[in-house]
Amino acid sequence: MLSRIAESMFWIGRYVERAEDTARILDVQTQLILEEAGVDERATCRLLLSIMGVDDIEPEDDVDVTTVLRQLAYNPDSPTSIACALGAARESARRARETLSVPMWEAINTTYRAIPSGQFRSMRPPMVFQWVRERAALINGTADATMTRDEGWQFLMLGRCIERADMTSRLVATAAVSAGSPWTSSLRACGAYEAFLRTYRGLETERGAAEFLLLDRLFPRSVVFSLDRAEQCVDNLEASGQRAGFQNEAQRLLGRTRAELEYRSLSDVLADLPHEMERIQRTCALATDAITRRYFARAESLTWQGVLS
Repeated sequence: MLSRIAESMFWIGRYVERAEDTARILDVQTQLILEEAGVDERATCRLLLSIMGVDDIEPEDDVDVTTVLRQLAYNPDSPTSIACALGAARESARRARETLSVPMWEAINTTYRAIPSGQFRSMRPPMVFQWVRERAALINGTADATMTRDEGWQFLMLGRCIERADMTSRLVATAAVSAGSPWTSSLRACGAYEAFLRTYRGLETERGAAEFLLLDRLFPRSVVFSLDRAEQCVDNLEASGQRAGFQNEAQRLLGRTRAELEYRSLSDVLADLPHEMERIQRTCALATDAITRRYFARAESLTWQGVLS
């Protein structure tokens, strides 16, 4: 496969997942600010912007929900916004147009057209978050139904899984440092609440929620599940039959982080949860760099603000 096409498929997967997960995080946090009487709006908004990688906010700036929505949802010039992610997904799809099915291109292009037309900005929470989730589900479902499981599919899934691990870690990080009772909202944002209740037999605890979002091997949005699927995609792309070790740096990074997360004591992970989530984000950034060097023509990977170095 041409490196240009492979790179485009990888970033389609990442950008669509980024838009959806940013919408999920914003849905949780805006609900908490509005519904929890004891939540400090300015402090919560500053923390959310920091976790999502917006670092150009001055200490004297007045930060509120409107600022958060502008930076993380509506502003197409903000590299951390939903609008920017959808625009970048469409640009990647345009570069790989000859390999996409017509329904998939139409799903991506129609979603993007809502931004320059003004339809996207006219929507307000929580409807805008629901719209983004529905459009992402349409794009992903169309890909599942119309793409052959070849190298292009593997790169699409690889990008989706790396981004999902990164963004789920951000969702967990925001829940860990938020006031009030954010874990139920976080589970709902991931579409995990009913699955969590069935798994834990109706017993809701912060420890159980964190364990489910981080370590559950069967739930598709958990960090461990996402890292495991990303490993499988790299393995499918290599198909080297290597008997010892890993020559692929991305596979080594993803596998090591997954194993460390799975085999460490949950109490150790929870003791400094924000720091542990930063480690996962750093792994995703380093794995992306390794994938870029191995498979793509450019020397440096595309990235987004908020990835630690």
